[in-house]
Amino acid sequence: MSIIAGIDVGNSTTEIALAEITPTSSTPRWLASSRVSTTGIKGTLSNLPGIVYGLQDAVATAGIGLRDINLVLLNEATPVIGDIAMETITETIITESTMIGHNPVSPGGVGIGVGQTILIEELVDVKRGEKVIVIIPKGYDFEIAASMINRAMEFGVDVQGGIVQSDDGVLIANRLPKVLPFVDEVQLIDHVPLHMLAAVEVAPKGHVIRQLSNPYGIATVFELTPEETSMIIPIAKALIGLRSAVVIRTPAGDVQSRRIPAGALTLIGERQTLCVGIDSGADAIMDEVSKAQPLTNVTGESGTNVGGMIERVRQTMSEMTEKPMAEISIRDILAVDCLVPQRVSGGLAQEFSMENAVGLAAMVNTDRLLMERVARALSDEIGVPVELGGVEANMAILGTLTTPGISTPLAILDLGAGSTDAAILRPGEPVRSMHLAGAGNMVSLLINTELGLENYDVAEQIKFYPLAKVESLFHIRTEDNAVSFFNEPLDPRLFGRVALVRGNGDLLPIQTDHSLERIRAVRREAKQKVFMRNSLRALQAVAPGGNIRLIDFVAIVGGSGNDFELSHMLVERLAAFGIVAGTANIRGTEGPLNAVATGLVLSYFERQRAGR
Repeated sequence: MSIIAGIDVGNSTTEIALAEITPTSSTPRWLASSRVSTTGIKGTLSNLPGIVYGLQDAVATAGIGLRDINLVLLNEATPVIGDIAMETITETIITESTMIGHNPVSPGGVGIGVGQTILIEELVDVKRGEKVIVIIPKGYDFEIAASMINRAMEFGVDVQGGIVQSDDGVLIANRLPKVLPFVDEVQLIDHVPLHMLAAVEVAPKGHVIRQLSNPYGIATVFELTPEETSMIIPIAKALIGLRSAVVIRTPAGDVQSRRIPAGALTLIGERQTLCVGIDSGADAIMDEVSKAQPLTNVTGESGTNVGGMIERVRQTMSEMTEKPMAEISIRDILAVDCLVPQRVSGGLAQEFSMENAVGLAAMVNTDRLLMERVARALSDEIGVPVELGGVEANMAILGTLTTPGISTPLAILDLGAGSTDAAILRPGEPVRSMHLAGAGNMVSLLINTELGLENYDVAEQIKFYPLAKVESLFHIRTEDNAVSFFNEPLDPRLFGRVALVRGNGDLLPIQTDHSLERIRAVRREAKQKVFMRNSLRALQAVAPGGNIRLIDFVAIVGGSGNDFELSHMLVERLAAFGIVAGTANIRGTEGPLNAVATGLVLSYFERQRAGR
């Protein structure tokens, strides 16, 4: 009797299958499974703590000890790293406080006002008919401020609006004889230049500003020349979508744009070498990647953003593997188009401008010697023999065949965290497989980047759970427009927020001002760009003659197979090719998980039987 452990080290999780094999058994007897987070970058020595923890969990479930295991089988892991390479990186620098783009929760009044900026105490010195924007620092009670403005207006001062440091914009605006725009909560009000021409705009509730988010609108207000108008385009872009904003023009003010070239990729294939610029977009890049296949390496133009991104990938892998950077080669990349919030340097309210970008996932070439080093280190750690068991995709298809009701010919899509694998098994033929860069982690990266969350864990949960809007303390409206009611009141902190509906029914609020519709659109678009594109690339690579329509059945495996909407999206997409697709259920118990780990055990079992 032998106890065998199959271990699948993934980019995000490490899965383990534990089985007992006897000389007379017709199939392994499965003892336990476990799934833990992967420690470190896949395929490096830093994976050891996660592997050991997963093994300890599995043997505890099986009621045995680590030393009772006779053999551990590792997959031949291939690292995948995702990063963002900007298509057009333009750093907009505002000098001399040229602009404030501000979007408080509740600005006061409505409309647009244009005038010279003056402190509120200077109203007594303003000439009759002069247009002014009143600056109101903290320390002025809203009733006193409103009274001072009213007296000035009675004297004939043409007050056009105001900039308020406290959150009293609405209270001040409501006490004036006419509707004027007031932007409040301007914390750096002492940085606002005085006696300069300024424009204040506040849109009605439910609307966004129109004039100050339009370059020609700003040009109209400040009487700009065509040359000056071209310079303020980044300002207008930064103000798109806001309900309120302030733009101030100073004589010494300037807007400088420093452009960092996006650069080009050099795709080195076995038969030809191609070059493609990042600013060509993801579709053009992927067209060139397909022409250059099979790739032997990818390099980026030095001194550019994509060059820096490719070097970061090499440097990271060099540090983790202790190999020289020159020996790190990239075997596949996935490019996707996205939008990235780019900070406008020098603004007084942390303004952002949305810039086009290309996201890249890069797969580093597998080095069996490195994986053998991981196997030796693991064997020393646990005192059990460790071997490399086989290529992930080949093992995944063996594990998938344990799904009830499934048989050959069969193709699988293994959608993990870092890579998309496809394999096809036809009677009398060897397994054909393809391993591509980009999967769940890339989706999370796109969600995190496009929504400007700055929190990868939140993006990961947005990817995995449906959304709802908390419309009252007793009901929510889910993204499919269904309404759910509650007998007990919800946490007041949830009211009015977009929340994630987790598997246990808990509601997790998302700390963002984006609407439910926007978050859902970004989530689904990210999955389309990554999962759909890579699934078709992988299936085309393994299909007979590259014709996807010759594939009859596809089973979806891997962590992303548990995604609440992904399997439906894939089924709909593959149906266009006449393919029957569904989510696997490994060993009838594991769902789409544990396919590779199970396949490692089965592969060893079949080899042992063949050697009898």
